[in-house]
Amino acid sequence: MKSMTGYGKAEYKENGITVSVELRTVNNRFLDLNAKYPRSFIALDDVIRKTVQNNVKRGKLDLFLNYKNEAESDVQVEVDLALAKSYYNASKILSEEFIELKNDFTLNTLLKSPDVVKQTQAEVKLEEMSKIFELVINDACKNLNEMREFEGQKLKADMLSRIDVVETLVNKIATRAPLIKQEYAKKLSDRVSEILSNVQVDESRLLQEVAIFADKSNIDEELTRLNSHISQFRKICDDDKEAGKRLDFLIQEFNREANTVCSKSNDIVVTDTALALKCEIEKLREQIQNVE
Repeated sequence: MKSMTGYGKAEYKENGITVSVELRTVNNRFLDLNAKYPRSFIALDDVIRKTVQNNVKRGKLDLFLNYKNEAESDVQVEVDLALAKSYYNASKILSEEFIELKNDFTLNTLLKSPDVVKQTQAEVKLEEMSKIFELVINDACKNLNEMREFEGQKLKADMLSRIDVVETLVNKIATRAPLIKQEYAKKLSDRVSEILSNVQVDESRLLQEVAIFADKSNIDEELTRLNSHISQFRKICDDDKEAGKRLDFLIQEFNREANTVCSKSNDIVVTDTALALKCEIEKLREQIQNVE
């Protein structure tokens, strides 16, 4: 089991080339990749994304890729002569128009004029860089997943401890449920006897009312499903490496059964226990949001 929160970094250094990749993830329902890298490598966007997708399935992931080439041939300077002439001619026109102002237009001014001199990187070999990027991103993802697995084990331990609490509450409801019918029958009988003290009570009618009450408040099916969900929850935690989506669906079923128990309950003990059950289920749901 993996958490969706983590950080990973990797670096490549060879022949004057340095490539570093940093990955940062937080929880998200699907994989949401935000990749930042030098514009000159936009053609490798598909390689970058597919490499990440092969390693990470869920989470909001920020990728930062930095590239540096210390070889002298890597840096090139280009001069836009046409633009430079335009700036120079503009300075002469302004000088003739405003003769009272000193024309201090110099070569240094021209060098500082926007876009006259551009520094660019020499064209990189995309096929070679593609392999390097793939290597570094895989290493970064490995480090990221190691951290996510470590955090995932903490999440797993916490969730399993909470599912134990859920099971205890379900067992408490199951123990109490059979007594509700008996207590209701006694209360109904006592109430009728109190009101109609001098009238013979129709036992068959009384039993019919108890049966109707028992049928409406019966939660045997809900308790059976809750116990089944508890078993499935533990199994997914132990066996499923991509447990997040399955647990997310399962916890919705937990919540549905708990709501039904609350709505059917005509007993304060069952109601209070079911509300406590819903609180634990909500805590589990919050934790599951961080599971890949």
